[in-house]
Amino acid sequence: MNLQSRNKINASFSMSSMTDVIFLLLIFFMLTSSLTSTGLQVNLPSSASSQIVMQKVSVTINEDLQYFVNDKRVNRNRLEAELRNALTGEENTVVLNVDKTVPTEHLIYVAGLAAKLEAKVTVATEKN
Repeated sequence: MNLQSRNKINASFSMSSMTDVIFLLLIFFMLTSSLTSTGLQVNLPSSASSQIVMQKVSVTINEDLQYFVNDKRVNRNRLEAELRNALTGEENTVVLNVDKTVPTEHLIYVAGLAAKLEAKVTVATEKN
């Protein structure tokens, strides 16, 4: 008499659903991390329309007229050299985070340097 069970237990474990979940989490964190703002706090001016721009190079001018390129403090005399080093790649975009108390001449100075380096210039604002 041959007594064998017809229902065999499969001891293998499928990891395909786990890898799908990990992959989706990875995509979520990659997208949300690129939309975060800079670590420096400035009071941005407000505007009626505001767009989200992928930040390639961020230039921040705070109320004490200190310049920062990608959160690294830079002297005004070295600003052009730092921008040239930061602007490497095909799509050159400079996002200006300028405190609303800063005189316009400083914004124009940085925008002129970026234009000289053939970069697109965007001014960061807060939506009303």
